[in-house]
Amino acid sequence: MKSNKNTQPHHKRNEGIPFDASLFEDINVNRSAVERRAATLSGRRSVKKQWQAAWLLKAVSCIDLTTLAGDDTESNVLRLCAKAKSPIRLDLLEAMGMKDAHIQTGAICVYHNFIKDAKKGLTGSSIPIAAVSTGFPAGNIPLKERLKQIELSVAAGATEIDIVVSRDLVLRSDWKTLYDEVSACRKACGDAHMKTILATGEIPTYTKVAKASWVSMMAGSDFIKTSTGKEPVNATIPVSLVMIRTIREYHELTGYKVGFKPAGGIGKAKQAINWLVLIKEELGDDWLTPDLFRFGASSLLGDIERQLEHYVTGRYSASFRHPMA
Repeated sequence: MKSNKNTQPHHKRNEGIPFDASLFEDINVNRSAVERRAATLSGRRSVKKQWQAAWLLKAVSCIDLTTLAGDDTESNVLRLCAKAKSPIRLDLLEAMGMKDAHIQTGAICVYHNFIKDAKKGLTGSSIPIAAVSTGFPAGNIPLKERLKQIELSVAAGATEIDIVVSRDLVLRSDWKTLYDEVSACRKACGDAHMKTILATGEIPTYTKVAKASWVSMMAGSDFIKTSTGKEPVNATIPVSLVMIRTIREYHELTGYKVGFKPAGGIGKAKQAINWLVLIKEELGDDWLTPDLFRFGASSLLGDIERQLEHYVTGRYSASFRHPMA
C-alpha cells in the first residue's frame, strides 16, 4: 500500500480579488440537476478491500479532529491531540504495511481557550491548530469583537482560523458588506489560514450558497466550509457539489486553489469515501490533500478505525475499543 504521509504541497495562497458582483450575480443553480448528480455518487461507486483501506487512510489525513463541546476540559484536548498524532492503532498499520507512513490527522480544531492545551498536546508534531472564532457558531457579535477574537487566537498559537459569516448578509444578498467583513477577517488572520463557514443549513437556496461561496473566495478565504456543526442540517453532498463547483470556477478565473471543508454529521467511513470521490471527480487529485480538503469531524475517525480493523482481521470490534470516537 502506498505511503499516505501527511505532507502538504506548496501552492499560492488565495490572496483574493477586488469585489465584482458581475462575476456571480447571474448565477442560478438548478436544484433538481444538483440533487440528481449528487444521488449518483453512492449508487455507482463501490470501493472495496485494499482500495477501500487506502481511501480511508487518505480520509484520516484530511480530518480536522474536533472537540467543540461545552464540557471540554484540558484532559479532553490532550487526549484529542494524542489521537491526532497517532490516529490508527499501530498493529493495524503494521498489518497494512503502513507503519512508517507517518499518518496523522489534518489538524485539530478547538475553542480559543484550549489553544494553549493543544500546543502542549501537539509538541513534537507538525499538526496545525485550528480555532473557531468570530462569535462561533452564530457570529452575532460586532465585527470589531470578531476581529479581536481572531487576533487573540493567532497570538495564542492557532495557525488556522475558522470564521463564520453573518448569515443575515447572505439572506439579504448584501454581498459587498459580506465581502468587506470577510476581507477584514482575512487581514486579521495574518499568516494563519482562514476557513470561512457559510452555515449552509441556514441558507435557503443553492443559488445563495453559490454566491456566498464566490464572495468568500473573492475576499481571500483559504477554505470555504459548509457548516459549524451546530445547525439542524449540516454538510450534505448536494450543497458540497455547489460549493466545489464554485471553487473550480474561481480557480479557472484566478489561478488560486481554494480548499473545501464539509463539517457536521459526517460520522461514517462510507460517507467519507463519498466526499473524497466527489472531490476527485469534480476538482481532481490536487485537492486530495489536507492542504486543500478537510473533514470537520469528531466521531468519523472511530468508524474509520473500525473499518480498517475489519479489513485486517475480518471482524468488527466494539466502538469503545477506539478511543476519541
